[in-house]
Amino acid sequence: MIPHMTYPQYRAVRRLVHSCCNYQDGNCILLDDGEGCVCPQSISYSLICRWFRAAVLPLDESLCAALLHQEDMKKCVLCGGWYTPKSNRAKYCPVCAKQERRRKTCERVRRHRAGM
Repeated sequence: MIPHMTYPQYRAVRRLVHSCCNYQDGNCILLDDGEGCVCPQSISYSLICRWFRAAVLPLDESLCAALLHQEDMKKCVLCGGWYTPKSNRAKYCPVCAKQERRRKTCERVRRHRAGM
């Protein structure tokens, strides 16, 4: 199945295309057979290029999760954003998990000190 993008996702992919090692002056080196061939990823609203999917898209983790792991995604309890969990018990996105861990540690230490 070829994932289709929304306009903001398309704009993010267009920015990432310039990070591809096969991208040169708007053309794709892999598809070059003597004539310049426009990079298909820079003009399409779907993920066509397998090289881009495997090598370049993982540079932007949130975009990669949104496009490739749509069935695996969960909603964060705190911020409501979508993320790909690393385990089946995850409740928070990575950013919120760090904040929640700090908050709970602070609360636990406060209770411990109050009991002394």
